[in-house]
Amino acid sequence: MAEDSWGNFRRDVAVAVPPTAAAQPASPVSSRSDFRQTILRRAELRGGPEIPSPSKRRLGPKRLTCRAVQPMAAASASASARNAGETRLVDRCIDAAARGPATVEAWRRQRRSLERLPGPLADELLRRLAARRLLFPSLLEVFRYSVEEIDLSGNIAVDAEWLAYLGAFRYLRVLKMADCKNVNSAAVWTLSGMGTLKELDLSRCSRISDAGIKHIVSIDSLEKLHLFDTGLTDDSVMLISALKNLQLLDLGGIHMTDKALRSLQVLTQLEHLDIWGSEITNEGASLLKAFTRLRFLNVSWTHVTRLPPLPNLRYLNMSNCTIHSICAGDSEVRIPLEKFTASAASFGNIDQVFSSIEASLFSFLDMSGCSLSNLYILQKLKSLEHLDLSLSRITDDEIHYVANIGMNLRYLSLKNTGITSQATCVLAGTVPNLSSLSLAYTKIDDSALVYISLMPSLRVIDLSHTSIKGFTRVEANSEKTPSMPPLECLVYLESLYLEDTVLADEVIPPLASFRALKYLYLKSDFLSDPALHALSSASNLIHLGFCGNVLSNSGLLQFVLPTQLRVLDLSGCWILTGDAISTFCRHHPMIEVRHELMQELQQNRGGTSQVHKSKQLLQAKAKAVNISADASRLSGISFVDERIKYSREELMNIQDLTGSNLVLNGVRLRPELRRME
Repeated sequence: MAEDSWGNFRRDVAVAVPPTAAAQPASPVSSRSDFRQTILRRAELRGGPEIPSPSKRRLGPKRLTCRAVQPMAAASASASARNAGETRLVDRCIDAAARGPATVEAWRRQRRSLERLPGPLADELLRRLAARRLLFPSLLEVFRYSVEEIDLSGNIAVDAEWLAYLGAFRYLRVLKMADCKNVNSAAVWTLSGMGTLKELDLSRCSRISDAGIKHIVSIDSLEKLHLFDTGLTDDSVMLISALKNLQLLDLGGIHMTDKALRSLQVLTQLEHLDIWGSEITNEGASLLKAFTRLRFLNVSWTHVTRLPPLPNLRYLNMSNCTIHSICAGDSEVRIPLEKFTASAASFGNIDQVFSSIEASLFSFLDMSGCSLSNLYILQKLKSLEHLDLSLSRITDDEIHYVANIGMNLRYLSLKNTGITSQATCVLAGTVPNLSSLSLAYTKIDDSALVYISLMPSLRVIDLSHTSIKGFTRVEANSEKTPSMPPLECLVYLESLYLEDTVLADEVIPPLASFRALKYLYLKSDFLSDPALHALSSASNLIHLGFCGNVLSNSGLLQFVLPTQLRVLDLSGCWILTGDAISTFCRHHPMIEVRHELMQELQQNRGGTSQVHKSKQLLQAKAKAVNISADASRLSGISFVDERIKYSREELMNIQDLTGSNLVLNGVRLRPELRRME
C-alpha cells in the first residue's frame, strides 16, 4: 500500500517536471524503492529517523590501512554526491507540485497519493503552497494524515474555516498562526483535545481572549505556547497552570500581575518564560525560584529590580529596567549566564550585578542605550564574544576597556556613540578575531580606515552616517590621497555599509577590487553614473545598494552587471523613470530590482507603460526634495543637496543625459552628474 503512494505521487507530479529534471545523471531514481530511499534521506536531513550511511558503520577493532581508507573516502564522496542529487530531485518534485493553481488542482483529486507521504515531504509541499498563496481551506484536508508542521504566520485569510480543517489533523505537532488577525476565541475551539500538538503560536492574535484559553488548555500535550500581545487577563493566565507539560511559555505584552504568576508555579518543567511588559514586581519575581529548570527569562519593561538565584539561567533580558541584583540574597552564588540583554537599563550597583555572573561562560552583552560613563567592569569579562554599546555614553577615554577583552571578541557595535578615529587606533591589534564592527553615526573620518584594516578577521563593517570621504589630505591644500585601498587587505570582508556619507565618484573604483565583497551599500548626494559603472568588475558582488544617488536613465541602461549580482537596490534614485527601469528589468530578468516605481510597473506588466504617471511621480519627488532641502538649510546642515540648484525643467532634461552631453540647454552640469566617457 505504501509503495503505491510513492508511485502515485511521482505520477501525479511527473507531468509538471521538465524532462531534464526527471533524469539526473548523478542521481538515477528508477524504481519506487529508490524514490522511497530519496524521501527517507530527505526526512533524515529534516530531523527524521537516521539512516546509517556506509561511513557510519562500525569497523571493529582492526586498524585501517591506507588501502582501506582510500576506497572508503571515494565511497563517502560518491554517497555525498548521490544524496545531493537525490535531494535536488525531491526539491524539483515539490516545486513542480506547487507550480500553479492548475497543477495543484491536477493532483488534489488524487487524495490517496498524499495520505501516506512522509511528514517532512508533506510539510515542505504545504510550506511552498502557502508561500505562493496557493493554499486554501479545503485543500488542507488532503494533508490531514501526513503533515506534522504548519506555519501560517501573517496570513490574514486564516479564520474559523481554516481551523475547522486543521482541527482534524491526526499527526500535527507544530501549528504557528502568529499575526493571523482573523483568528478569534471562537475559532480555536476546533483545536480542543488535539493529542499530538506540541507547539502552538497565537502571538499577536489580538482577538484571542479569556474565552479562547478555555479551549487551548484542553490540549494536554502542549510543550510550547506563544500568546504574547493577545487579549488575555489574569484570569485566563491562571488557567494555563493546567498545562503541566509546558516547557516554553511566552506571555509578553500581557498585563499579568504577581497573582497570576503565583498560579504558574506548578509548571515545574518550564525552561523558557517570557513576561516582558507585565505588571510583575519584585514580590512576584521572588516566585521565579520555583522554576528550577528555567534557562531563559525575559522581564524587560517590568518593575522588577531584583531576581532570586536561578542556578540554571542561561539567558536574561532586563531591558528598560532598573537593575540592583540578579542574584538577591546569596552573594556566593554564581549564575552560569551566557547572554545578558540590558538595553536602556539603569544600574544601582553595577559591581554587585556582574559579580554574580560566572565570567568564564559569559559571551553576550547588550548594553545599548545605557547611560553608564564608566565601563571598567568590561575588563573582567574576557570571554565576551558579542558586545553592543550603541547609543551609550562611551568615548575614546573608555575604549581601552573594550580593547582589554581581546581575543574572544567577535561582534562590536559602537553605533551612535561619542567615539572618534582615535578609538579605532586603540582597538587596532587588540581584537584580532573581530568579525563585525559598527561605527555608524559616529565622528570617525578617513584616518580610521588604516586602523580598521589592522583587524584581519573583519567580515562586516558599517561606516554609514560618518565623515568618510574616501580620501585624506596631509595639509589643507595638498593632493588627495585615497583612503579606501587599505581595506583591500581584509580578505574576509563580505559586507560594507557606506550610506549617507560624502563619497564622490572618483573614490569608488578601489571597492571593485575587494575580493570577498558580496554586499555593498552606497548612498551619497555626490555619487552618479561613473560610480555605478566602476563596480562592474566587482566579481563576487551579490547585493548592491545604490540608493538615493544621482543615477540617470542612460547610466542605468549602460551598466554592465557584475557576474554574481542578484539584487540591485535603486531606492531613492529620483531621476530614474519607469520606462528605464522596465527596460533594464527586461534585459536582466534574473536580477531583483528595488525602486519606488517597481510596484506600479508590476501592476502594469503586460500592458502599456503609463509614462505620464511616472513623470507625475518624478515631479512630485523632485518637489519633495526641494522642500526637504529648504528645511535642511534652516536646520544648519553643513552641506546642501546639489539637486536644489536646478529647476524642475533642468532636472527633467538630466533624465535624457548621454555620455557625450556635458552641456544641456545652457546648463553646465556639476562634476557629480557627469558620466565617464
